[in-house]
Amino acid sequence: LHPPAMSRRVVRQSKFRHVFGQPVKADQMYEDIRVSKVTCDSSFCAVNPKFVAIIVESGGGGAFIVLPLAKTGRVDKNHPLVTGHTAPVLDIDWCPHNDNVIASASEDTTIMVWQIPDYVPMRNITEPVVTLEGHSKRVSIISWHPTARNVLLSAGCDNLVILWNVGTGEMLLALDDMHTDLIYNVGWNRNGSLLVTTCKDKKVRIIDPRKQQVVAEKDKPHDGVRPIRAIFMADGKIFTTGFSKMSERQLALWDLNNFEEPIALQEMDTSNGVLLPFYDADSSIVYLCGKGDSSIRYFEITDEAPYVHYLNTYSSKEPQRGMGFMPKRGLDVSKCEIARFFKLHERKCEPIVMTVPRKSDLFQDDLYPDTPGPEPALEADEWLSGKDAEPILISLRDGYVPIKNRELKVVKKNILDNKPPPGPRRSHSSCDPNVSQPALEGVLEEIRALKETVQAHEKRISDLENKLCQFTNGTD
Repeated sequence: LHPPAMSRRVVRQSKFRHVFGQPVKADQMYEDIRVSKVTCDSSFCAVNPKFVAIIVESGGGGAFIVLPLAKTGRVDKNHPLVTGHTAPVLDIDWCPHNDNVIASASEDTTIMVWQIPDYVPMRNITEPVVTLEGHSKRVSIISWHPTARNVLLSAGCDNLVILWNVGTGEMLLALDDMHTDLIYNVGWNRNGSLLVTTCKDKKVRIIDPRKQQVVAEKDKPHDGVRPIRAIFMADGKIFTTGFSKMSERQLALWDLNNFEEPIALQEMDTSNGVLLPFYDADSSIVYLCGKGDSSIRYFEITDEAPYVHYLNTYSSKEPQRGMGFMPKRGLDVSKCEIARFFKLHERKCEPIVMTVPRKSDLFQDDLYPDTPGPEPALEADEWLSGKDAEPILISLRDGYVPIKNRELKVVKKNILDNKPPPGPRRSHSSCDPNVSQPALEGVLEEIRALKETVQAHEKRISDLENKLCQFTNGTD
C-alpha cells in the first residue's frame, strides 16, 4: 500500500491546467487613449465581437470611445466619441443581443442607450436612442438581462435598483427598499431569474426581481471593510471576493442551500485593490483582475472538494486601470483561445489572449461547448410576466460571424395621450394660465414636426457619411 501522503499528490486531471496568457504584439494594441481617471470600481471597458468601448477623460461632460476591433494602433486624436452625458460616464455595457447597441450610466443620474454604426462616423455621436431617467443620484452600475430582449438593469448611489424596458423607454420595476447603503455590484444568474448584489452594509443578497423579494442573504461573507464582489456560477452557486479582518484579499464559494458557511474560502495576498471577477461558464474558470494589480489569477471551479482550484497567474509589469472581457463568441477558436482580456493602461488598451495549447488544428469541441448566441430567448413582457428561459446556444465550430447592423427600435407611448386630470388646473409660474389647451397642443405639434425634420436630416447625413465611408474604404 502507498503511504497516504503519496496518494494525495496525484495531480488533478484538467484540460485547463496549462492555460497561458500572452499580450498581443505592439501593433495590435490600441494606443493614445485617454482612459478615464474617475475613481470608481467599474471596469471602464466593454467589448463584443465587433467593438471595444472605453470610458475616456472628457472636459465638462462624460464620454466613451468606440473602436472597431480591427482598428488597432494609434487612435486618431479626432476619433469621434460618444458624448451625451453632462457628467462623467461610470459604467458601459454592450447589449448581449445586438452588437451595435451599448448602454452607458453616468454621474448625471441618467442611463443612455446608443446605436453604434458599423462604419466609423465622422462626428461625435451625441443622440442616444433612448434616455432612461429615474435615479436621483449618480448611476454607477448597468447590466443587460442575459436572455430577455431589451431588459436593462441599473443601480445608483440612491441605493435603488431599476429594471427598464429599453424598447419602450419605460421603467419595469424599482427595487427600492432592499439596500440600506451603497450598492457595490449586481449580477444576473444564467437565465436572468435572480440577481446577486453586494452592498456597503456588508450583506450579499439574492433577489427575485419580479417578486421584489430578497430570497436569501449573507451578512459579512468577508469580515474586512473594503468592497465585496459577487457573481453567480452557472449551477447557481455564488462566488465572492472580499477582504479579511487583516486586509488580506479572499475569495469564497457559497451554496445557496446552506448560505451559512462557504464551501471554499481562500486567502490570497495583502493588497487594497478590489478583485473584479470575470467568469466563463463554458470552462468554469473565474479570472480575478485586481484594480491596480499587474496580474490576472485564474481558478477552475468544480463539483468536487476543494471546489476552487488555482490554475495559474498571468503577470505583467504594468498595473491595470480597468479590464474588458470578450464574450465567448468573439474568440478565435482556430487558435484555441478560451478568453481575451482588454487591459487598460493610462494611455492604451492591451489585449491579452488566454489559450490552451493543442497540437491539432482541428476544432477542439471539448474547449468549446455550445455557448450563448446573440438571439434573446424571451421578450421583455414575457420575462416580466414570470417566464424564464435559458440562453439560446450556438456552435462555434465554424467560428462566429457578427450580424450586420440591426437597429434598436424604441416605441414610446405618446405622452399627449395622457389626458390631463379633470378639475382646477394648477398653472405653473412659467406658463400663462390664459393659454388655451388647443394653442398649447398646436405648439407641441409644431415642436414634434421640427424634431422629425431634424431627425430626418440627421439620418440623411448619416446615410451619406456611410456611403462616403464605404466609397473611401473601397478605394483604399
